[in-house]
Amino acid sequence: EVKLVESGGGLVQPGGSLRLTCAGSGFTFSHNALVWVRQAPGKRLEWVSAINSAGGDPYYADSVKGRFTISRDNAKSMLYLQLNDLKIEDTGTYYCARDFRWGMWYFGAPQMSDFGTRGQGTQVTVSS
Repeated sequence: EVKLVESGGGLVQPGGSLRLTCAGSGFTFSHNALVWVRQAPGKRLEWVSAINSAGGDPYYADSVKGRFTISRDNAKSMLYLQLNDLKIEDTGTYYCARDFRWGMWYFGAPQMSDFGTRGQGTQVTVSS
């Protein structure tokens, strides 16, 4: 069974940090580009960051550039997202996903149907 399982979310004050993780199983992790997307309450899904199969060519949404860092460890089948200098508007459910067309972020907001597999999500709440 192909699975992605996110963890690491939580409640943090503005300016704080979190590290999200996504564990992959049931597929050849090192062959897949991966992406983080998020959804705030009452809002549509949005792109956050993506990384190619080798761990390079990262994409960041303008809203997170300079604050978030994506990385991966193919030996451990793990994807990471380091969230620094968190803002209230970063609040939402964060999902990792695979099996998508690289560069889709240039064509508009994502939909869940754009991904072959996604995790169940991890909640990030930024509040004072």
